[in-house]
Amino acid sequence: MFNPILKKTVLFAAMAAAATGACAAAASAADPIRIGSVLSVSGPAAFLGDPELKTLQLYVEKINAEGGVLGRKLELVHYDDGSDAAKANSFTKRLIESDKVDVLIGGTTTGATMAMAPLVEKASLPFISLAGAVVVIDPVKKWVFKTPHTDRMAAEKVFEDMKKRGINKVGLLSETSGFGASGRKEAQAVAAKYGITLVADETYGPKDTDITAQLTRIKSAPGVQALFVFGLGQGPAVVTKNYGQLAMASLPMYQSHGVASDEYLKLSGKAAEGVRLPTPALLIAGALPAGDAQKPVVTNYDKAYKERYKTEPSTFGGYALDALNLSVDAIKRAGGTDREKVRAALESTKGFVGTTGVFNMSPLNHMGLDLSAFRMVEVKNGDWQLLK
Repeated sequence: MFNPILKKTVLFAAMAAAATGACAAAASAADPIRIGSVLSVSGPAAFLGDPELKTLQLYVEKINAEGGVLGRKLELVHYDDGSDAAKANSFTKRLIESDKVDVLIGGTTTGATMAMAPLVEKASLPFISLAGAVVVIDPVKKWVFKTPHTDRMAAEKVFEDMKKRGINKVGLLSETSGFGASGRKEAQAVAAKYGITLVADETYGPKDTDITAQLTRIKSAPGVQALFVFGLGQGPAVVTKNYGQLAMASLPMYQSHGVASDEYLKLSGKAAEGVRLPTPALLIAGALPAGDAQKPVVTNYDKAYKERYKTEPSTFGGYALDALNLSVDAIKRAGGTDREKVRAALESTKGFVGTTGVFNMSPLNHMGLDLSAFRMVEVKNGDWQLLK
């Protein structure tokens, strides 16, 4: 039998449920998009992590001032791991469990990134690393992406330049950190491809203050024609100073992109004169031809960073900017912060022009850069000069 009271009750319940759902949707739409970061703002890797954080802070503010993303503000939640991988792991847990971030950017160093990766994989959280080692994305991890070129690419770009100059006997000096150890492995793996023989193979610790013993052994290696240093942070600057003290200028020094920063020049002083290395376009923004696709991106970043912080930007800050912009682009294409949709959008990124290069990602490539994204530079008169 028809019951009008029952019908009215059901109708009210349906209306209440619809109203509740509408309120929840409105609240969700108004909630900020939470960008988590773990960076090495202090400790040996500080000159990488400090500009990374400053860049994220600057551009989160700029994006919010322009209306946010999909009508929602960005909120940056960041922690300083002090260049300690164990702390990076701990802060990642906090960002996932307590802060409930939508995307994670960070892992200034390879060690920090690899300590974070298992946690984001378990939590199914999109994570864009700022570390250089190829191990970050090879083998491919479902939720892990990266913006810097790999150490393998750096070794290939350096050996390519050496081959062009008739250099085939090289002394390798690498840091025992995650980045340095991986770089050593990759350099060993690709040397033969370019006709390079490693006639010396030395290592140093990231906190070592004197590396003259290793350099002396390399200097006396039979037939050595050049020195290739793989490290980041303060260590390569110590190497460069010791290199100058030992008067090794007749032995050309190559560094990796782990030192592509004006801070390296400041720390190394005159001893850096003549050093060659592969770098993103940002380091030589003014020297890029007018038709270069990256020129507007790097010059705009250069201008914005200088205006805000009254100092030169670094390629490491550029890695952070690319990670943030890739995240925003993926969120827009995903239509929100659904993690799987954002991850899939990142993975399908094509033709994205950043400070580091043009990104073309795929299910098999969670970085999306090729060797053309690297430019070879040399230190001339205390500044960077693009090599032809």
